[in-house]
Amino acid sequence: MFEKRRFRKFLVYVANFDENDSKTLEGVDPHVTTMREVYRRFDLGQDVIDFTGHALALYRTDDYLDQPCLETINRIKLYSESLARYGKSPYLYPLYGLGELPQGFARLSAIYGGTYMLNKPVDEIVMEGGKVIGVKSEGEVARCKQLICDPSYVPDRVRPAGKVVRVICILSHPIRGTSDANSCQIIIPQNQVGRKSDIYVCLISSAHNVAAQGKYIAIASTTVETDSPESEVQPALELLDPVDQKFVAISDIFEPTDDGTESQIFCSRSYDATTHFETTCDDIKDIYRRMAGAPFDFESMKRRQNDVFGENEQ
Repeated sequence: MFEKRRFRKFLVYVANFDENDSKTLEGVDPHVTTMREVYRRFDLGQDVIDFTGHALALYRTDDYLDQPCLETINRIKLYSESLARYGKSPYLYPLYGLGELPQGFARLSAIYGGTYMLNKPVDEIVMEGGKVIGVKSEGEVARCKQLICDPSYVPDRVRPAGKVVRVICILSHPIRGTSDANSCQIIIPQNQVGRKSDIYVCLISSAHNVAAQGKYIAIASTTVETDSPESEVQPALELLDPVDQKFVAISDIFEPTDDGTESQIFCSRSYDATTHFETTCDDIKDIYRRMAGAPFDFESMKRRQNDVFGENEQ
């Protein structure tokens, strides 16, 4: 009971926090005070710290504890504001699954003159003077000045960075303890299960038009740390029992060996174990920065939207 009261005081503090208003800081220097010190100020226990850092701020390690608190507080505020905006959850998931995202991109790309070549094998990436000039497929060359690809297309330009185990489970019931939610994300912090990496569970269902009526799809994943990958996600699988059927996949994680500015080949990183796609979004922003030479300006995009659609019609 007392822990809840202390945590509530912490959340109220975070909600009111404004780095430009010294009254809201209560003696905390957001650029100097570490997050560990902030937790100590509110006398929060280890379980609450694990939950806050890994399930709200979405950190994958505890390194953030000894870094300035500003980034972490902003992450918790983002979670709270998203929760307030969207209702039951701060997460959005597309109907008919993630495949709808590239379809939406394809339609928008076509408006701006993009061309899609489907079911075309990549025979060769054509280079000239150390720079990419095109992609060869079935005797034809699609010319380009810059190339974006995933690691499978340029195995000589990536290095291994670990492995991920994913277990896809088909269930006939929602996950226990989630109030029979049709979808949810569960993050099991590393400290809770004696690991170096968190375990993630993502549940989706017929509510998203990705499963038959009465069926649920749960995906449990984590970074591989031992020679027995499937056993590493066992704490998650215990939450899912009984499981109708499961499929286990172990995937290599690759990362580019260079930033691509010399060759103009910009390679993405492999998907990691997280299920909320924050690291994927960070990778996309990083690829844009490397290609354009400057970070993407989200404020400029908002201003242009306002010019086209008006403030209230976005």
